[in-house]
Amino acid sequence: MPCLYISTNVSLDGVDVDPIFADATRAVAQIIGRPEHLVMVILKGSVAISFNGNKEPAAYAEIVSMGGINREVKRKLIATIGSILQARLCIRKERFFLKVYDTTAGQAKAASKL
Repeated sequence: MPCLYISTNVSLDGVDVDPIFADATRAVAQIIGRPEHLVMVILKGSVAISFNGNKEPAAYAEIVSMGGINREVKRKLIATIGSILQARLCIRKERFFLKVYDTTAGQAKAASKL
């Protein structure tokens, strides 16, 4: 079950977040190759974030998945989630950081040593 957690310094008061949830859920499911009903998206606004020494709109996100992550998937996730945040919350792509974590990555390395 992939989980995408997005924190932003943009206030979400009065913002229709449903399209953000829908777009992010669809994107994660398609890119990682999991059904949409298994994707969790958490969106938190009004978080104190300073990026490049200023507090202009920015976002930090983490995605955790049990498998399905490789270099190409990471690139697609960064580009697609960045595009969603730019379109929906006016956060420029260069002010967005995504941490990608595959919980099975260490298991594959350990299994190969056996």
